[in-house]
Amino acid sequence: MASSSCSSSILLPSTIHSHSSSSSHSLLPIRSCSLNSPFDHQTRLLTTLTTTSLPLKVTTHSTRNLTLKASTLEENVSSVIDAIPSLPIYNELKLKLLTAVSGLNKGLVAKEEDMKKVDAAAKELEEVGGLVDLSANLDKLQGRWKLIYSSAFSSRTLGGSRPGPPIGRLLPITLGQVFQRIDTFSKDFDNIVELQLGAPWPLPPVEVTATLAHKFELTGSAKIKIVFEKTTVKTTGNLSQFPPFELPKIPDAFRPSSNPGNGEFEVTYLDADTRITRGDRGELRVFVIS
Repeated sequence: MASSSCSSSILLPSTIHSHSSSSSHSLLPIRSCSLNSPFDHQTRLLTTLTTTSLPLKVTTHSTRNLTLKASTLEENVSSVIDAIPSLPIYNELKLKLLTAVSGLNKGLVAKEEDMKKVDAAAKELEEVGGLVDLSANLDKLQGRWKLIYSSAFSSRTLGGSRPGPPIGRLLPITLGQVFQRIDTFSKDFDNIVELQLGAPWPLPPVEVTATLAHKFELTGSAKIKIVFEKTTVKTTGNLSQFPPFELPKIPDAFRPSSNPGNGEFEVTYLDADTRITRGDRGELRVFVIS
């Protein structure tokens, strides 16, 4: 049960009618509870129950009904409080998920057992958080998010469940940090990938940052569609003095049907610092705000 502090500080007016049709007003004390919970919709419901002035119409012969109605209202408040998960449990589930993904190098070294453990931890947090409604809270997507786990990376390619360059095979590629930069105003959705490309000895590795630019749109209350626009590459490290350049876009006629450049995913959990998504090919991804 969520932590709360209660006091009889709110007085609700009730209208009492006598047989002579004259009316007078009295005050009905109702407990007011302040909560510390991340679940806004439940908190708003609780606030409505405890702060709205409710006219309770009774006769002088039915004062017992007034007591019953007050009791019912207080029971409704208590049921809402009981329905809100406590903050310690909420944080405990987030810690459980973060612990499950730690040491997996964004999922690149995850084994089948690791993937099942992460998926189970994510489902627990998704269940506690409830349904995500981006139509009312799109601004919560705003910002730069760091990818800490992707189940798709277990395929050992940068494309995940889609075709992509292999990691550590013909061309030694070391995957660095991966970010998603989301602008809810311009609808820009950029995947930013830091890479280290192997070079023949004695040349040092080449460090680059690839930005895959997309536009996004909501296709449901929690579903997002992204449309690919371009890829820009910028050398970093010892070659940072070179300007960025744009990779030529593969014509649609030559693009594999399995990799159209677009995608869809659903945001299954979202708060101020953690986001979980599930892709159109079953990919589970976990992000933290950067």
